[in-house]
Amino acid sequence: MDSDLKTICVDALNDLKAQNILILDIRDTSVFADWLIISTASSSRNAKAIANKLIESIKLHQRKLVGIEGQDECEWILVDCGDVVVNIMQKDTREFYDLESLWGEKTLASA
Repeated sequence: MDSDLKTICVDALNDLKAQNILILDIRDTSVFADWLIISTASSSRNAKAIANKLIESIKLHQRKLVGIEGQDECEWILVDCGDVVVNIMQKDTREFYDLESLWGEKTLASA
């Protein structure tokens, strides 16, 4: 089921041209999720559109949606799907918070 949910999320991100999609396997280092997905949006409008597409796709596949944060500012939108947490960030925000380094290289996974 994790893999299916991860694929649903990545496909939705790709559909609206999210950039630099990175999938981190955090099963061994986290208690809150199995997968962390980080992507870049080209603008606040693009971030909101990507998030809306992702939410629509999750609901369409009848998967649970735990929560959504950041839709007002659209600098960093977090979509919590339970086993998969998706971060949609604008370029400057992504560079500033550098989640990739925070989680470490050993968590890198492929789509």
